[in-house]
Amino acid sequence: MSGDDDYVYDDESGEWIPGSEMRAKQADAAKAAEVVVRDSVGNVLADGDQVTLIKDLDVKGAGQVLRRGTLIKSIRLTGDPQEIDCRYDGIKGLVLRAEFVKKR
Repeated sequence: MSGDDDYVYDDESGEWIPGSEMRAKQADAAKAAEVVVRDSVGNVLADGDQVTLIKDLDVKGAGQVLRRGTLIKSIRLTGDPQEIDCRYDGIKGLVLRAEFVKKR
C-alpha cells in the first residue's frame, strides 16, 4: 500500500480499503455484469449488427407477419440476453427474441 492512496469504506466487507483496490473490485463487477446476447446458432450479437429471421413471426399490435428471411438492419441490445430492439418499416418499438434471428 502506498501512502498516497485514499481509503474508502467497503460496504460489503465493512472495512476501509485503498481506493485502488475498490476501483479494481468495481471493474471486476462491471465485467461480470456484461450481457452476452447470442443468436439462434450461437453467434455473439452486438449493437449495429444485421440479422435475418429464421421463422415467420406474428407481430402483436401491428397486424403484420414478418416472414422468414426478412433482413433486420442495425439492431440494439437491450441488456436482456434474450431480447434485441430493432426497427422495421411500419413497426415502431419492435423487440425480437434472439432465438428467432441469425446474424448476417
